[in-house]
Amino acid sequence: MTIQQLRYFLALAQELHFWKTSEKMYLSQSTLSRQILSLEEELGCKLFERDKRNVKLTDAGRYLQEKWTVLIDEFDRTVQQAKKIDLGTTGAISISYPGSIIHNFLPEVLELFSRDLPEVKIELMEPVDKDQERLLLDYKIDISFSRDSTLHPSLLCEKLYTEPVCLVVPKQHWLTQETFENLRDLKDEKFITSGLHHNTYFASLLRQMFSSAAIEPEIQIETDFGGIILNLVSQNLGVSILPMSFSKAENENLRFIPLEETVDLYVHWRKNDPNRILEQLVVYAKELGAKYALKSKR
Repeated sequence: MTIQQLRYFLALAQELHFWKTSEKMYLSQSTLSRQILSLEEELGCKLFERDKRNVKLTDAGRYLQEKWTVLIDEFDRTVQQAKKIDLGTTGAISISYPGSIIHNFLPEVLELFSRDLPEVKIELMEPVDKDQERLLLDYKIDISFSRDSTLHPSLLCEKLYTEPVCLVVPKQHWLTQETFENLRDLKDEKFITSGLHHNTYFASLLRQMFSSAAIEPEIQIETDFGGIILNLVSQNLGVSILPMSFSKAENENLRFIPLEETVDLYVHWRKNDPNRILEQLVVYAKELGAKYALKSKR
């Protein structure tokens, strides 16, 4: 049997219609029938029940559909990764990131990277409450910047720098840096934050901060996108707590009040990944992270 035969089988298992499947796979209906029949003969079991009107999977067919879907996905990811490795400095790299670094760290590191590797295609992804470890392990992304560390044995993780979190209020808000004492000052305010139910480090930090201040925040709007939070706060719809990096957005309608708590930025990548492009981006990230860390100590 061949990989192409498995693709034909999976396409037919999804469509359950020979004519539609043959059109989708760009081959004649008779060729598709021969390929499926040949596969069944080699396996020694029937994969489809078919008559003049209907096509349906047998129990064996449903079992193989489930198993071969995973197999073909893994095969395609492996081939895709091999192509990236072969391309070297003219390939592509996919990056996931938190919205907080789009105003400073991310554009700066990409500028350094693109200056030396201008032909590399960069794919950016801002995931929403997704398992970044799984994205890396499934080869959905090549490198991840995040606020959470990882201890997964197949991944490498390095802290780049630490920064404070800040209270974000509208420019005309009654609270200022000079008058702010603690979060209890905001017990009657409406908050706009990411979901406190999430299992991320930042959500955990927010829960701890509210608990320490002995307040139960009134969450007016919940979103994981920091850019949206900034716009909503600037429209006087509430206040928020975000990493200080967001102050680089230069929104004139906002005031940023530094707090004592801090967050870290980490870079994650796969162990023993032979992608040379990935290696170079990690080097740039570490070098720029060291500069940010030095600035924060001054």
